[in-house]
Amino acid sequence: MIEKLKGIEERYVKLEHLLSDPEVIKDQTKYQKYVKEHGELNRIVPVFRTYEQVQSQLEEAQDLLKDPDSEIRGMARDEIVSLEKQAETLISKLNVLLMPRDPRDDKNVILEIRAGTGGEEAGIFAGDLFRMYSRYAENKNWNVEVIEKNDSSAGGFKEIVSLIQGKGVFGAFKYESGTHRVQRVPETETQGRIHTSAVTVAVLPEAEDIDIEINPADIKVDVFRASGPGGQSVNTTDSAVRVTHVPTGVVATCQDEKSQHKNKAKALGVLKSRILDARMREEEAKRAADRKGQVGTGDRSGRIRTYNFPQGRMTDHRIGLTLYKLDSIMEGDIQAIIDELKTFHQARALQKNHTFA
Repeated sequence: MIEKLKGIEERYVKLEHLLSDPEVIKDQTKYQKYVKEHGELNRIVPVFRTYEQVQSQLEEAQDLLKDPDSEIRGMARDEIVSLEKQAETLISKLNVLLMPRDPRDDKNVILEIRAGTGGEEAGIFAGDLFRMYSRYAENKNWNVEVIEKNDSSAGGFKEIVSLIQGKGVFGAFKYESGTHRVQRVPETETQGRIHTSAVTVAVLPEAEDIDIEINPADIKVDVFRASGPGGQSVNTTDSAVRVTHVPTGVVATCQDEKSQHKNKAKALGVLKSRILDARMREEEAKRAADRKGQVGTGDRSGRIRTYNFPQGRMTDHRIGLTLYKLDSIMEGDIQAIIDELKTFHQARALQKNHTFA
């Protein structure tokens, strides 16, 4: 493993020279490719160099254990304990950094939120979740664009589909898929009883043309009049678009734009992402037949997370994480949850891979 890290360091040094080569700078395609590779290796090389420095200091400290002066030997022992802890921390970090990265992590995301069991209260909470994710995205300077929505009569949404664009979006959102349960007293509840509702969240990496090819002959396009609140053109022009992939039956709709052309482009983007996601899950199912579906049934039992408003508590049941700051979480303060989920999955992946120590 050390040899692998040294090879990475050599490549890093070579890239630094290439990026200062006038011939490479002239070829922007090649230059951008090298910039991206250098950026990836820049996550690993500084940590490895620090690890090598610590190892060198350890060797020097161990040599001092042979010194005739007992005071110097004592200082060396203390230093060795400290340096060994540093080395252990750096090894753990390098193990994580050397894990194969999910190539989808930097992709944009199609975020689908749907009300499950719980009637109108589920629709209201679907709106709350969309607001939570939107606030988080805004804090990261990511763009959120609504593609399709179906309003709930009491507020919120029966369904809302959005596109979130930015660097590292899928890497942050990919563990949000599943059933989210809410426990609170609805505003319409006169006797103060706590109601339990459920909302499903699906996170799909946005499909690109290089990811998936669809035969245009397999696509059926229907246009219809948009419904719901909007400008003067709503309900007067056939601007809403529904696209269907006939072989699979996968459907996507968009009526957010006044332009039929823009709605069709957005709907096709969602359609491709849904088909790609279905294909990837089918492949994963072949490798692990007992793997559960991404979202679950939408009932209260298949939950990944509970938001308990009377107690101000959020619990993620997959990793046993409980936080008592629900107000700030619902305002988009979810980075701590995302970080804990990443750490958990990284640790689990490390157990399946050979690492160095």
